[in-house]
Amino acid sequence: MRHRGEDMGKYQDFYRRSIEDRDAFWAEQAQFIHWEKAPEVICDYSNPPFVKWFKGGLTNLCYNAVDRHAAKRPDAPALIYVSTETGEEKTYSYGELQREVERMAAIYRKLGVEKGDRVLIYMPMIPQAAFAMLACVRLGAIHSVVFGGFASASLATRIDDAKPKLVVTAEAGMRNGNVIPYKHLLDEACRISQSPPEKVLIVDRGLDPNFARVEGRDLDYATLREEVGEARVPVEWVDATHPSYILYTSGTTGKPKGVQRDTGGYAVALASSMKYIFCGGEGETMFCTSDIGWVVGHGYIIYGPLLAGMATVMYEGTPLRPDPGIWWRLVEKYRINVMFSAPTAVRVLKKQDPSYMKRDLSSLKHFFLAGEPLDETTHRWIHEALGVPVIDNYWQTESGWPILALCRGVQEDLPIKYGSPGLPVYGYDLHVYREDGTECGPNEKGIVGVVPPLPPGCLSTVWGQDDRFVSTYFSLFREPLVYSTADWGIRDENGYLTILGRVDDVINVAGHRLGTREIEEAIQSNPAIAEVAVVGVRDEVKGQVPVAFAVVKDPSRIATREARRALEEEVKKTVDELLGAIARPHRVYFVQGLPKTRSGKMLRRSLQALAEGRDPGDLPTIEDPAALEMVAEAIRES
Repeated sequence: MRHRGEDMGKYQDFYRRSIEDRDAFWAEQAQFIHWEKAPEVICDYSNPPFVKWFKGGLTNLCYNAVDRHAAKRPDAPALIYVSTETGEEKTYSYGELQREVERMAAIYRKLGVEKGDRVLIYMPMIPQAAFAMLACVRLGAIHSVVFGGFASASLATRIDDAKPKLVVTAEAGMRNGNVIPYKHLLDEACRISQSPPEKVLIVDRGLDPNFARVEGRDLDYATLREEVGEARVPVEWVDATHPSYILYTSGTTGKPKGVQRDTGGYAVALASSMKYIFCGGEGETMFCTSDIGWVVGHGYIIYGPLLAGMATVMYEGTPLRPDPGIWWRLVEKYRINVMFSAPTAVRVLKKQDPSYMKRDLSSLKHFFLAGEPLDETTHRWIHEALGVPVIDNYWQTESGWPILALCRGVQEDLPIKYGSPGLPVYGYDLHVYREDGTECGPNEKGIVGVVPPLPPGCLSTVWGQDDRFVSTYFSLFREPLVYSTADWGIRDENGYLTILGRVDDVINVAGHRLGTREIEEAIQSNPAIAEVAVVGVRDEVKGQVPVAFAVVKDPSRIATREARRALEEEVKKTVDELLGAIARPHRVYFVQGLPKTRSGKMLRRSLQALAEGRDPGDLPTIEDPAALEMVAEAIRES
């Protein structure tokens, strides 16, 4: 799609004001939420790079997400639970949601949970997980959600870092029709932990009848729910700077980083994003296909839609079960207005029979994507298949909400550029830098950075490690001080950015710097290729060479060694024509599937390790462990 700089004046003015008149701008956005006491200082940046937003203001995330809507519209739908694993569907009104959250909060109180205590949530996608999160912020307790099914060792590191008073779990989850027991993983994590919780609250789904209970520690949710009955639990008004949650993200040292989020800034950022980015309003319905174990699930399954007074769909299942039409049937049935998914899921659906999409999707206004770079081919396909604007957006666990997007709630006609997540979002003073700290010109590759203070909603620090916050995120340049996204990007002459991959995904071939994303885009343009990942592999002569792992649309194209070799040469020729011989993959390995985490992130370091003959190591988040063995086999066969 064409896009011209002069088309974007309204948004540019809005964005410029957010940077140049910061306090006045964010004071206006603060009106989206209820303040029990108005903030005294909008932005306290007296201790760079740490920032305190809306300091002195008293608010509560649960009150803003639940109570204020329940008071006004108690019968309006709030939480729509759909499990294609168990066949359950249940809608909770705002009034019912408030009652369930208060019951959970009463259980917490009974177990001694107080303001500032940590509660670790290790749950599948069931309503009680939402109640558990909202009950924490209701009391001023700090939740840390760990993706359900994480291995015991990974779970133990998070327990030791957060030191939770209570863990909330279920005895099992389900995926693809298979029961996935959780309880034994949690028991082992508690056993090896240095700081195990005092109590474990268990939602017994009846999926694993033989799970073990630890006497004196383990408590049954259903029993306690009955005991607390209709107990009312008032909200705890907290300062805007009070932590709302900790969410762990992988660190280069191996020890996960606890991203710490505040309360007021996060509420304001999410509430404003619902209007300006996601274009969702009171009484509408949003379906975010993520998981509450990831940052997208926190923001846009739980808090964002509820802050906006919307109904939110909480989905337990996959995009293919019972068939590839399930998501579109949900759009039709619940008249979903806003949908948010990941490029990985779209690529999966792209391989299916298009007749599955033949549903009444007239309620859908926008389809949003984030999670990893969206290639131009996939972007174009899903836009044409749905017939609604498909808006990519780019952000991180650390940012808590989009860094790049098209804010069509500010300017409705902002043009879409296929393969680009769009423009810097208001509040982010974003630039692209050369490695010497100078700023890149248009169409020049560089490191994407943000001049602090970071806007509301971003991490306030690393839990318990202020020094790590500074050294991890603000050590790229000192003059000026810059938050490094650690992503390589390029900005065109109209201000649209394309993310080329992690800085450590940049390949240095004989002194030439190449983004893996560029090579992937070139390979993806070959009509035989369904999906591809490119990594840099050590080479004695060139330093590094690009190596590609590709999934083909038609398996007959690689049925024999000769056929594989022929297609490999064809792919290399495609890259030659589009990027030049310097970017030509040293090898192209054809595989049935690419190794990914359960949230859809490509395990590039594992691919690189296999290509270099190294052990890929322990991978607790991998979706399909067999995928790595298939990659290893493809390398051996070639």
